[in-house]
Amino acid sequence: MDDWKTRITEIRAPAKLESAGQACLVLIYPAGSDLGRRCELEQAEFVMGRGSDCDIQVDRDSVSRRHAKVERRGGRWAVVDLGSTNGTYVNDALVTDRLLEDGDLIKIGAAIFKFLTGGNVESAYHEEIYQMTIVDGLTRAHNKRYFTENLERELARVARNKRPLSLVMFDIDHFKQINDTHGHLTGDHVLKELAARVRSRVRREEIFARYGGEEFVVLLPEATAQSALEFAEQIRKLVDGKPFEFEGDTIPVTISVGVATVAEETSAESFIKTADDNLYKAKRAGRNRVVA
Repeated sequence: MDDWKTRITEIRAPAKLESAGQACLVLIYPAGSDLGRRCELEQAEFVMGRGSDCDIQVDRDSVSRRHAKVERRGGRWAVVDLGSTNGTYVNDALVTDRLLEDGDLIKIGAAIFKFLTGGNVESAYHEEIYQMTIVDGLTRAHNKRYFTENLERELARVARNKRPLSLVMFDIDHFKQINDTHGHLTGDHVLKELAARVRSRVRREEIFARYGGEEFVVLLPEATAQSALEFAEQIRKLVDGKPFEFEGDTIPVTISVGVATVAEETSAESFIKTADDNLYKAKRAGRNRVVA
């Protein structure tokens, strides 16, 4: 992954904004030393882009030199695309000029900022920082750390109660080819859309997480081997059943899935390894299939 940074460069005196209210942008993706960076909106206008003269600099190839600007309009803020190569998105919708609402997600290139405004900006910011410790910024699935902590707790419950616990592990087939053919922005869209489809099948007590890269896991408490296999087949069909669409491209996507089930004491490492081994058996058997 390219090195990158976000910074605030004071290149003009802040304008006095009467009754402006608090507003800021928070970097929520990708992970890195600047994750959680808070950009206070205290001027009338902020330019975002790769150029060193930008107020908010995002040093990545997918970001144009002057990509977009966030500007004050009376009592509101708006984002305006500046003719960027890869476009500016708000909540996954391509925009040229859009008024912002509290909680909107602004995406320029591979960077995602969350817009916070109103009287609760400080508490909302700290809540967002907490969310970053448990949620993946791109897919909004839980992250590996959250999954690992819950896995240890569920395995302890298995050891006590001798009740089943299942793990479904899957990744996207030929994901590198998707990135190479359609670009990394399309790859990001596929990851987000896939996560949304799978999330629609995950119940409150189940844990859905991005394990790393294009690999995901679902932890299923109380699920037998048969019910876990049925769940795995459902999500495989959810992904394969409808092509993914992005900016005029149609991308067929499939996943390979490995399943593991335990009903007695075992280590997290052994449990994960069993699911991972089955995932790679699915890959070797031709992909787009489930192995338990």
